[in-house]
Amino acid sequence: MLVDVLIVLVKVVLTLTWTLLLALFLTWVERKQSAVMQDRIGANRASVFGLRLFGLFQPFADAIKMLFKEDFVPSFSQRLLHWLAPTMSFFFTAVTMVAVPFGDAVRLFGRRIPLQVVDLNAALLFVLAMLSLGIYGILISGWASSNRFALIGSLRGAAQLISYEVALGLSLVGLIMVFPSLRLSRIVEFQGAMLFGFLPKWGIFLQPLGFAVFFLAGLAETKRVPFDMPEGESEIIGFYTEYGGLKFGLFMFTDFLEVILLSALATTLFFGGWQVPWLGAGGFVFPWGGNLKVAPWAVTVLQVLAFNLKVFFFCWLQVLIRWTYPRFRYDQLMDFGWKVLVPLGVVNILATGLILAAR
Repeated sequence: MLVDVLIVLVKVVLTLTWTLLLALFLTWVERKQSAVMQDRIGANRASVFGLRLFGLFQPFADAIKMLFKEDFVPSFSQRLLHWLAPTMSFFFTAVTMVAVPFGDAVRLFGRRIPLQVVDLNAALLFVLAMLSLGIYGILISGWASSNRFALIGSLRGAAQLISYEVALGLSLVGLIMVFPSLRLSRIVEFQGAMLFGFLPKWGIFLQPLGFAVFFLAGLAETKRVPFDMPEGESEIIGFYTEYGGLKFGLFMFTDFLEVILLSALATTLFFGGWQVPWLGAGGFVFPWGGNLKVAPWAVTVLQVLAFNLKVFFFCWLQVLIRWTYPRFRYDQLMDFGWKVLVPLGVVNILATGLILAAR
C-alpha cells in the first residue's frame, strides 16, 4: 500500500514538473516565434555566467521576477476572492493533466506501472468537468476586482467558455461512438489497430470533422487569439486588470497550461497518443513485410518521445495561430460557436451513427 502511494506521488511530481517546464519553454517559443514573424531578434538578454543560449534563460528570469514583484491588492477589491480566483484557474487546469496517459504501462520490480497518474474509468468526463470548473476562476476574478472593465471581461469569458464547451462536448460524442470508452488509456489502445492493413487507426482518420470542431472549440477554450475576447487588451483590458505579481503570473501561466492540455488531448484522442505507427511490444512490424526487433525499454522510450513530439507540434501550431490571425468581434465569436461549430458537431454525430449502422 505504501509503495503504491509512493509510486503515485512520484508520477504526480514528474507530471507536474513536465507540465510546468513545458509551459516555461512555451513562453520562450512564443516570443521567438513572434520575433521571427516580425523580423525581430526576440528576448535574449537573460544570461547565466555570460551564456545567453538564444534567450532560453528568459522564462526563468520572468518567473523569478513574477515571484518577487509586489503583490498589490486594490483597497476596493474583495481580498479573499481576489487571491482565490487565479489559484482556482491554475488548479483546475493543472489537475486535469493527471488523467493524460504519457505512454504504455511498464513493468518495474514485478509491478505493472501505467505511465499515467490516475487511469480513471470516466477520464473524459473528468477532463470536461475540470475545464468547466475553470470558468469560476475567471468569473470570481472580475467580481472580486470591483472593476467594471474586469467584470465585463470576466462575463465575456464565461459566456465564451460555456458556449464553446457545447461544441467541444459534441465533437467528442462521435469519437466515443467509434472508440466505445471514456478511459483515455483505452482510447489510445483502440488507436493501435490498423486500417486497410497499413494506416494507423487514429481518431483523425475516423473523425476528421470531429477533430476540426474539437480543435477550434479548444482554441476558444484557451482564450487566446483569435478567441481572446476575455482579455481584449486593445478594447476592454481584460478580467485580470487589477492583478499583478504572482497572481498575474498564475493567470498567464494558466493560459500556457491550457495550450498544453489542448495539445495533449488532441494527441491522445485523435493522433494515437503514445502510439507509433507499426510499433508493437516487440518492435516494428511493417505492412510491406519484414520487422525490426526493438528492446522493451526502447519501445517505451519511443512511445514517450512520440507523445511529446506530437504535443509540442500542437503547442507550436497554437503559437503560430496566435501570431497569424486577428481577433474576432464578439458577435462573430459567438455566432461561430453556436451557428457553425455546434451544427457541425451534430452533423458529425449523425454521420457517424449512419456509417456505424450501415456496417
